[in-house]
Amino acid sequence: MEFDEWEPLYTEILADFGFDRSEDEKSARILSDLLGDHAGRLQDLEDIISGRDVSVCGNAPSLGADIGSIESTESLKPVEQIRQNRAIIAADGATTVLLKNRMVPDVIVTDLDGIIDDIISASKKGSFVVVHAHGDNIPAVRSVVPRLERARVLGTTQSKPFDNIHNFGGFSDGDRCVFLAKAFHARSIALFGFDYDDPDVGEIKRKKLMWAKRLIEEYL
Repeated sequence: MEFDEWEPLYTEILADFGFDRSEDEKSARILSDLLGDHAGRLQDLEDIISGRDVSVCGNAPSLGADIGSIESTESLKPVEQIRQNRAIIAADGATTVLLKNRMVPDVIVTDLDGIIDDIISASKKGSFVVVHAHGDNIPAVRSVVPRLERARVLGTTQSKPFDNIHNFGGFSDGDRCVFLAKAFHARSIALFGFDYDDPDVGEIKRKKLMWAKRLIEEYL
């Protein structure tokens, strides 16, 4: 998604949540400075995603059970074919569930509010980490990004992209995974661990889930 198409949605999100665009932009500049010339390349993500079947894993409580569906599907294919044709993109906290099930995601999309030690561990095991900067995570950006394998870290913003900071569309971690998969030409996208109607979340999270549902249903 080009920014010109995304910006009206972003403006609507800012108004809905009362977010400050200038804080989003400040966080993005900090992330840009931290990554400098050491950021991962767009081509790296292209190599991981393009032409492959992508499993996008959200962090709903159902993910643990859903993982069995991923594994049962893959059990019918030769290992080499699985490696070539399937990629797993984890939305932030889904990383922890995947690691507990001995699955290292190919890509993690995160605004750094998951379990940081697990994200760092996955980074060291080869996961490509797409770090999202917004106005509420400036301290986490400053403290966590230097601990990641920066040659495999790409920075994103929900505001206007610049230099080494990108915007592929999407708002929450889960729907940004989907937009990322589309941007890098996934052959197919399957969702696991998504529950837009989770009754056990607070008001803000519920509103974010509604936005995720809207964005995914309109643009997937």
